[in-house]
Amino acid sequence: MTSARPFDTILRRGRYFDGTGAPAAVRDVGIRDGRIAAVSADPLDATGCPRVIDATNRWILPGMVDIHTHYDVEVLRGPALAESLRHGVTTILIGSCSLSTVHVDAVDAGDLFGRVEAIPRSHVIEHVEAAKDWASATDYVAALERLPLGPNLAAFLGHSDIRTATMGLDRATRTEVRPSPLEQQRMERMLTEALDAGFVGMSAQQLLFDKLDGDLCRSRTLPSTYAKGREMRRLRRILRQRGRVLQAGPDASHPHTILQQALASIGGPTRAPLKTSLLSAADIKAIPFVIHLMRGLSGAVNRLGADFRWQHLPVPFEVYADGIDLVIFEEFGAGAQALHLQEKLARDELMRDPEYRARFRKDYESKYGPRVWHRDFFDAEIVACPDASVVGKSFGQVGVERGGAHPVDAFLDLVLEHGTSIRWRTTISGHRPKVLRKIAQEKGVQMGFSDAGAHLRNMAFYNFGLRLLKHVVDAERAGEPFLTVEQAVHRLTGELAEWYDLDAGRIREGDRADLMIIDPERLDSSLEDYQEAPVETYDGMSRMVNRNDATVAAVFVGGQPVFLDGQPTDVLGRERTGVFLRAGRRNPVASRSGSVVRETTG
Repeated sequence: MTSARPFDTILRRGRYFDGTGAPAAVRDVGIRDGRIAAVSADPLDATGCPRVIDATNRWILPGMVDIHTHYDVEVLRGPALAESLRHGVTTILIGSCSLSTVHVDAVDAGDLFGRVEAIPRSHVIEHVEAAKDWASATDYVAALERLPLGPNLAAFLGHSDIRTATMGLDRATRTEVRPSPLEQQRMERMLTEALDAGFVGMSAQQLLFDKLDGDLCRSRTLPSTYAKGREMRRLRRILRQRGRVLQAGPDASHPHTILQQALASIGGPTRAPLKTSLLSAADIKAIPFVIHLMRGLSGAVNRLGADFRWQHLPVPFEVYADGIDLVIFEEFGAGAQALHLQEKLARDELMRDPEYRARFRKDYESKYGPRVWHRDFFDAEIVACPDASVVGKSFGQVGVERGGAHPVDAFLDLVLEHGTSIRWRTTISGHRPKVLRKIAQEKGVQMGFSDAGAHLRNMAFYNFGLRLLKHVVDAERAGEPFLTVEQAVHRLTGELAEWYDLDAGRIREGDRADLMIIDPERLDSSLEDYQEAPVETYDGMSRMVNRNDATVAAVFVGGQPVFLDGQPTDVLGRERTGVFLRAGRRNPVASRSGSVVRETTG
């Protein structure tokens, strides 16, 4: 088979998955001008082609879509976003959980992102202050496209962002304050302009243990949590009319709010359904029965005419912490009281106080009702500590060995002694493989919720898609299949792109050449290894990462190789390979100069 012009790249004889769920087959794939130019059962003509990659015994997949990240700050100075790209994630959604940097100033951004997402507030302020030259959503998109983006980006507009920019952070976080009619109209204009600029929708938040940083409003919940019915109905109406998405975090302490969100998604004779993506379908250790209620709810409302999805992390939700610095402590009074204090001396004084310890023990032992953390220090392993004698043990076990001390006292004693030098881990949810398999089959869930770019010292799910593929392959080999590989690939790529209305997630002829090549034999235990690496843009701060470079042989964005054999290419971070994907539109690809290649067809 010949072509009018040479291909820029040919991928030879790989098992090709197009992202639609169609059966895979061995194919040659030709790339030209940033798009898939040919998919052929016969060898493609390599005459004049500068790059031919042998993909024999490997898989050629569309680049994965990560629907839930917090890269809003990091992208401003580190637009390569290599930690996601190296695992084949080529399209990234930012602006989750009501947080974005479109309208707020740098200090407000620091207060919004710092404590909630565990990104040092000083870095948030510095990054936004240095980069911000935009005053609107349209300008924001233009600013992103001036950066040498590695992956493609798409975005939600954060409700806390527009509420803060409109009302001021103090007024936006007071229970008794409502937006004035003019303020309401301004927020609606901001949302409308963002949708016009191609945003996929708006993110909101009801979760009450996400707290503000800084001094002005420290420890108040996010501005979005203060919105009342009328405000949200008017914003939802715009999303519904435009066919765009509401992403929201429900208040787990008030389960009726979850039901309200699900019911609001239902359409009717005179209105379209509201696309709603809610956090999170999780098999929570603390309340294991709740996952069955979640699955039942999505099925019920979708049968009634909703377009409702749960976001789901298809791997065990294992978290790490340095001392007491972990967001799960925000969900009860004693934990939030400690995290409210910024100075170590003040925290230490509090943790020595017998009355405080009694309150902590009471909260710890209150294990009924909605919650995220299982509150079991016997299920919390110490992985690093200057006192090597406690490494590998749980806090509960240490308490037993220290004369039968209460697990809370054992924990607080060790934190007082070692501060953030004591590092520990626990699994919050996703601990039952059979349940994970059942959730992965549900039509009412979406694969995602990596939180990439946030909680830098607490978790690393950058490669969650590869880990799902491992789970699928392992189950197939064990004779207990729950998804075919084609279905799993579709769930991580084309299904998400279609629902969010993005030009991504498929690699048929004419589609964007955003793809990856993986070695299926290396879908192994290396995917679960713990590693750390510095974040250059955050002064070398160490963060948890994934490193399974032998699994991913190549990653392409817009037809350009950004990772080969687990290593970044010279292009990454220097030239723009990714673009801002505008919802509902066919999007251009970046040229080698960083400009865009204009489309000549539909």
